Amino acid sequence: MEKKLSELKPGEAGVIQNFSDEEIKLKLMEMGCIPGETVLMERTAPLGDPIAIKVAGYQLSLRKNEAETVWVSTL
Repeated sequence: MEKKLSELKPGEAGVIQNFSDEEIKLKLMEMGCIPGETVLMERTAPLGDPIAIKVAGYQLSLRKNEAETVWVSTL
Protein backbone atom coordinates (compact mmCIF):
# COMPACT_ATOMS: atom_id res chain seq x y z
CA MET A 1 0.00 0.00 0.00
CA GLU A 2 1.44 3.37 -1.00
CA LYS A 3 1.09 6.48 1.10
CA LYS A 4 2.86 9.78 1.57
CA LEU A 5 5.89 9.84 3.84
CA SER A 6 4.11 12.49 5.91
CA GLU A 7 1.34 9.96 6.68
CA LEU A 8 3.64 7.41 8.37
CA LYS A 9 3.27 7.10 12.13
CA PRO A 10 6.31 7.19 14.43
CA GLY A 11 7.97 3.76 14.36
CA GLU A 12 6.46 2.90 10.98
CA ALA A 13 8.75 2.16 8.03
CA GLY A 14 8.37 2.27 4.27
CA VAL A 15 10.30 2.02 1.05
CA ILE A 16 10.61 5.13 -1.10
CA GLN A 17 8.78 4.64 -4.39
CA ASN A 18 8.68 8.02 -6.13
CA PHE A 19 8.31 11.79 -5.76
CA SER A 20 5.54 14.13 -6.81
CA ASP A 21 7.65 17.33 -6.96
CA GLU A 22 10.72 17.36 -9.20
CA GLU A 23 12.32 20.36 -7.49
CA ILE A 24 12.17 18.85 -4.01
CA LYS A 25 13.09 15.42 -5.44
CA LEU A 26 16.62 16.55 -6.29
CA LYS A 27 17.16 18.04 -2.84
CA LEU A 28 15.92 14.89 -1.08
CA MET A 29 17.93 12.55 -3.32
CA GLU A 30 21.09 14.48 -2.45
CA MET A 31 20.29 13.73 1.21
CA GLY A 32 19.96 9.97 0.59
CA CYS A 33 16.23 9.70 -0.07
CA ILE A 34 16.46 7.63 -3.21
CA PRO A 35 13.84 5.23 -4.60
CA GLY A 36 14.22 1.76 -3.08
CA GLU A 37 15.68 3.09 0.17
CA THR A 38 13.98 2.12 3.44
CA VAL A 39 12.87 5.04 5.56
CA LEU A 40 11.80 4.97 9.22
CA MET A 41 9.56 7.64 10.70
CA GLU A 42 11.15 8.45 14.05
CA ARG A 43 9.09 11.31 15.46
CA THR A 44 7.19 14.49 14.77
CA ALA A 45 7.41 17.88 16.40
CA PRO A 46 4.61 18.70 18.86
CA LEU A 47 2.66 20.61 16.19
CA GLY A 48 3.39 17.97 13.54
CA ASP A 49 6.03 19.91 11.60
CA PRO A 50 8.91 19.17 11.06
CA ILE A 51 9.31 15.39 11.15
CA ALA A 52 12.41 13.29 11.85
CA ILE A 53 13.17 10.29 9.69
CA LYS A 54 16.01 7.80 9.45
CA VAL A 55 17.23 6.94 5.96
CA ALA A 56 20.51 5.44 4.74
CA GLY A 57 21.89 5.49 8.28
CA TYR A 58 21.23 9.21 8.72
CA GLN A 59 18.64 11.11 10.68
CA LEU A 60 16.98 13.85 8.65
CA SER A 61 14.54 16.54 9.61
CA LEU A 62 12.03 17.38 6.89
CA ARG A 63 9.27 19.93 6.61
CA LYS A 64 5.88 18.33 6.33
CA ASN A 65 5.35 19.85 2.88
CA GLU A 66 8.58 18.14 1.72
CA ALA A 67 7.49 14.79 3.19
CA GLU A 68 4.15 15.11 1.40
CA THR A 69 5.96 14.84 -1.95
CA VAL A 70 7.53 11.45 -1.14
CA TRP A 71 5.49 8.31 -1.85
CA VAL A 72 6.43 5.17 0.07
CA SER A 73 5.15 1.61 0.19
CA THR A 74 4.60 0.49 3.76
CA LEU A 75 6.40 -2.56 5.15
